Amino acid sequence: MRAVIQRVSKASVKVDEKITGAIQSGLLVLLGIEDADTHEDIAWLSAKIVNLRIFNDEQGVMNRSVKETGGSILLVSQFTLHASTKKGNRPSYLRASKPDVAIPLYEKMIIQLATDHGQPIATGIFGADMKVELLNDGPVTIVVDTKNKE
Repeated sequence: MRAVIQRVSKASVKVDEKITGAIQSGLLVLLGIEDADTHEDIAWLSAKIVNLRIFNDEQGVMNRSVKETGGSILLVSQFTLHASTKKGNRPSYLRASKPDVAIPLYEKMIIQLATDHGQPIATGIFGADMKVELLNDGPVTIVVDTKNKE
């Protein structure tokens, strides 16, 4: 699994001009799933997301997590995170899971994040043409890959 985690002042996702998920202060998480992903990847990534200390404390130091601040999480599926641009100019998406594999893992990630965070998770709609709006706070943007834990 690959995630782009953005600290936001607000974020929302629309499908067919209808808002399907919206948050105020918190994290917008774009999530890419590949066939090699497992339940262990879900557990590790969810814990990393909710405990990542990228919110300011009273001294203005990034020392608090979204869980500690009571912020919200908006999770949006994004298969293009597994794009390969090695050859040519058209990205290949062969590493991205097909819906029959990705949807169950995405749904399990929603449940795991809600459990770890202790509050409901706002979402987009898997596979839909989504319009995502955000106000990046900082900006703070972190890329995390469960297959390359740096």
